Amino acid sequence: MIRKTLKKTSKSEKLRAFIKKYNIPPEYLSTSRKMVSRAVLFGLFIAFIPMPFQMAAVIALMPFVKFNVPIGLAMCWLSNPLTMPPMYYMEYLTGSFFLGMKPEPVEMTLEWFSSNLDNIFIPLYVGTLFYSVFGSITAYWLVNHFWRSSVHRDKKLHRSRR
Repeated sequence: MIRKTLKKTSKSEKLRAFIKKYNIPPEYLSTSRKMVSRAVLFGLFIAFIPMPFQMAAVIALMPFVKFNVPIGLAMCWLSNPLTMPPMYYMEYLTGSFFLGMKPEPVEMTLEWFSSNLDNIFIPLYVGTLFYSVFGSITAYWLVNHFWRSSVHRDKKLHRSRR
């Protein structure tokens, strides 16, 4: 269903006029399986990294890799102010586990973070690396899998209706 909605949206005359007016390369708004799955891959990879300006990082990838930019930006929004604390805490715990360290109890105060940043930085980014790589690759694979199965299901349905 999402695939069909994306296809309908990409054929919109308003969208084509917008692309022409602002001289946007059409591949940055393409809704093909490859472009959407790449957007999910890069957007989620950046979303798991605790850093400011995540959307700017996705935009910075544009000249090097072609993907659907709006979907990539939307994937960055996975880490929003509501989801950031549990995401980053999970990454910290995972990094501590991989490094064999005992995780420190975390307090949600700016003073605690400023005084303990040295202790949590390495475990946090080890966990970040794990979730960024494996989470984004898993999402890439899932988008490809569900997209292909949707196409096959639609072909089967179309053949049975003939």
